[in-house]
Amino acid sequence: MDYNAAVHYLLSLGLELAAPTQASAAKFHLENIRVQAERLDNPQRSYPSAHIAGTNGKGSTAAFLEQILRDAGFRTGLNTSPHLEKINERIRVNGQDISDEEFAAVLTHVHDLIEKLLAEGQLRAHPTYFECVTAMAFAFFKAERVDFAIFEVGLGGRLDATNILLPVVSVITRIAFDHENFLGHSIAEIAREKAGIIKLGVPVILAGEQPEDARRIIRERAAKLACPLIETASAYRVENVRMDGGCVRAKISEAATGWFIEITPQLPGRFQLQNALNALATARVLVEKGLRIPDSAIASGIAHAVWPGRIEKLQSNPDVYLDGAHNPSAAQELASFLQENFAGRTIRMLFAAMRDKAVDEIAGTLFPLASEVIFTEPRNPRAISAPQLAEIAGHHAQRFRVIPEAETALETALAESAPEDAIFVTGSLYLVGQLRQHWKNRVQTPR
Repeated sequence: MDYNAAVHYLLSLGLELAAPTQASAAKFHLENIRVQAERLDNPQRSYPSAHIAGTNGKGSTAAFLEQILRDAGFRTGLNTSPHLEKINERIRVNGQDISDEEFAAVLTHVHDLIEKLLAEGQLRAHPTYFECVTAMAFAFFKAERVDFAIFEVGLGGRLDATNILLPVVSVITRIAFDHENFLGHSIAEIAREKAGIIKLGVPVILAGEQPEDARRIIRERAAKLACPLIETASAYRVENVRMDGGCVRAKISEAATGWFIEITPQLPGRFQLQNALNALATARVLVEKGLRIPDSAIASGIAHAVWPGRIEKLQSNPDVYLDGAHNPSAAQELASFLQENFAGRTIRMLFAAMRDKAVDEIAGTLFPLASEVIFTEPRNPRAISAPQLAEIAGHHAQRFRVIPEAETALETALAESAPEDAIFVTGSLYLVGQLRQHWKNRVQTPR
């Protein structure tokens, strides 16, 4: 297969998230990925890894940790999801996306293997889109001889395709409501799915600010499996917290040893303090396990990490930001950023959402902070139509209008904004990815 054929093949396998009634066929067992990995000679066992689950903060935590390890001189693999613009983003080595040629070659290998396994009756069903990409990441990182790999859970944890890993450390970021039709309708149910990544004797990093039910379930699971549990809220002291241009600054001290470090992430938002702390705590565990990670690499990794689509600034005058907040917890983080940094400013908010999201709650958090909401929609079959979205959530907005085509919505907002105004694109990672690509094309084309 060439690259276009490879992407077409993956897309032919269906949506990454099936309807809840298709959940058992889509992602909720590990048999397929185990069979694939075994036939590939279990490449995921050829390098040490970190496994990251949680509702919000997984991607930023992974980005911080990857940059720390890279700055320490390790050759890194990073597997995340979803992608914003191009599927290659999901598989990265040393900060670089897998190339089109490499992507096609690896998927061809995995595809041929799947066909043989199906012919032999070894697979119960054809592997899904996500299972294929996970197998590709496992194999590519081995072929590239990475020193360390970081894997972000796709959905939940317990039955996610990444959960055949035997990591050296597990990380659980903040747990909140999202994907309830798949994971459960209570924090306790969701936490049990996330806790499924905890493995016998493997240290667990647990982010602070957890709901009590989530904390209890993680503690119980870690104790049952004899796992050292590092709760960042008690293992570290956070002092001298201050904001600088929308970015958090702080001194972090290790309670047990007195070790400390100043952190200066460039990723905007006060909430990035917790994500940086997750990565810092993970790095400290890896140091205890013998990895040579100097303090300078921890500081520089946190300072230089990049994570597109999360309060990402595209331009000034007017300010244009992309933020993929698509659940109530992430919306609250964005709302805090707006309140801290944009009080009194005219804000135009471009908003879209998928059908399975808590639209009313997200809108109730964000829309009162906007001068105007423009309802739009990305090119995705799961998206709510812009007119329907306006019917559902328009009552939360001071003013709103409907512009279904996302690119037109952005261009309209830009044309009507004064230099001191701000535009925020939010509600959907698919919308963020589509307009991020549009922005690149826009910048490259003289206007």
